[in-house]
Amino acid sequence: MAELINKLDNTKDKVIGKAKEAVGKASGSEETELKGKLQSRKADLKGKFDDSTEKIAKKINDMLDETEEHKTY
Repeated sequence: MAELINKLDNTKDKVIGKAKEAVGKASGSEETELKGKLQSRKADLKGKFDDSTEKIAKKINDMLDETEEHKTY
């Protein structure tokens, strides 16, 4: 569930960022354009981080499962 919420937040930030960027370009506001670009890039980075975290967690779980299978009691 948390993964879905993170993806929705990232998508929201990406869309809002792109909108701010477009408004900044249309109005000639460099500051608004920059804020939009930064918000969009932040969403991209958060998405990549979330993907990496999930892959790392899977590898650790797989290693722990494998260790558990080879354990003798």
